[in-house]
Amino acid sequence: MNIVVTGGTGFVGGQLTKQLTSEGHHVYILTRSPEKHEDTDSVTYVGWLKDDYHPEEHLPAIQAIVNLAGESLNSGRWTEERKRSILNSRIQATEGVIELIDRLPEKPQVLVNASAVGFYGNSKTKTFTEETTEAAHNFLGNVVYEWEERASKAAEKGVRTVYVRFGIILGEEGALPKMILPYKFMIGGNLGSGEQWMSWVHIDDVVGLIDFAIHHKEVEGPMNGTAPNPKRNKDFGEILGDVLNRPHWIPAPAFALKTALGEMSTLLLDGQSVIPKKAIAYGYHFKYPELKPALESILTK
Repeated sequence: MNIVVTGGTGFVGGQLTKQLTSEGHHVYILTRSPEKHEDTDSVTYVGWLKDDYHPEEHLPAIQAIVNLAGESLNSGRWTEERKRSILNSRIQATEGVIELIDRLPEKPQVLVNASAVGFYGNSKTKTFTEETTEAAHNFLGNVVYEWEERASKAAEKGVRTVYVRFGIILGEEGALPKMILPYKFMIGGNLGSGEQWMSWVHIDDVVGLIDFAIHHKEVEGPMNGTAPNPKRNKDFGEILGDVLNRPHWIPAPAFALKTALGEMSTLLLDGQSVIPKKAIAYGYHFKYPELKPALESILTK
């Protein structure tokens, strides 16, 4: 297959590209700076999202598009300007994908659009599946709703569309290196009450779920990209400390995190228990359904 990937130079995009090319697919990575990258036999970099770039002129017939583009949620304090940038980066990229679909002479078979469990809002007591249809009335819920709404235009054009709502992605990059820092300095512990849920997923399953969505025609609409066994923060931390052979004992008070991070502290202090009901129902087998083996695979290499 010929597969377009946006955000292909990032953490998830890089791992996905390795997997897809290992399967014999050719990956076309859309980027604002194609001149910074060197093409290979199985990867081609194509200019995108600039007035003088016309990616459709440099692409063959495309069977699938994976849209991973969007500014990171955890790279700075959430000022009003920053929140606009987080939302606009996703809207611009997704609208760019829809525009590309319009311009391609032959429509792709599927669009797999990244999304997030922030859609569901925060709860210490509820469990969420894809059957929850109303987005949370907060910043993250609004971002995800707008993101998926733009992607839904592909479905209106007859392209099978899947929104993979990812939880906390565990890998050598991303959130995990920041999470382990307190443990390295022997000061790891609960964040706030420790009762908040953490819906996590190993990077190998992130790639596996995207690959699954591409190749399984019965999958469409929202699909939760989380492991089937979420953990409360206190339990996640204890397992992380055990894997690192470090204590889990000094809590970080909620007020201190709110003071330091402002609204962005919700990423640490709030959460939701999300179950990948659709992926399991359609036969996806998680490589890492349990947290401790997932962490060990990353941290004890």
